[in-house]
Amino acid sequence: MGPTAPRPIEIILARSLMSSLTTPAFLVDVAATLVFFNDAAAAMLGVRFEEAGALSADDWGTRFAPAGSGIPIDELPLVIALNQERPVHRRLRIRSASGGTHRIEVSAFPIGASGGVRGAMALFWESPSST
Repeated sequence: MGPTAPRPIEIILARSLMSSLTTPAFLVDVAATLVFFNDAAAAMLGVRFEEAGALSADDWGTRFAPAGSGIPIDELPLVIALNQERPVHRRLRIRSASGGTHRIEVSAFPIGASGGVRGAMALFWESPSST
């Protein structure tokens, strides 16, 4: 899907929903490109989506994903949800734009339609430090 191609309605609706959530959330398209994250995610990450823009899986997977963990991109919850078409939950540490880390819990799930998977969405939150 090219940059000027219209987005599937499921992705548009998911973005609209995410915009009103106070829980941090990421949205990827069928190519695993990060096409949106909400203001709650921006507060945790230290950068707004409008500043970061759309990012390939390799870019967002290294920019925000597990600090020092060495987790391959294919093992990140959003990519698993997209590629295996199933929900997944995991505890991770992510890196913010300032270099700080956050322990989070993330639940990701595919966004589907009768024509197949259109993308995936992840909700995440700070994990208690005792876990």
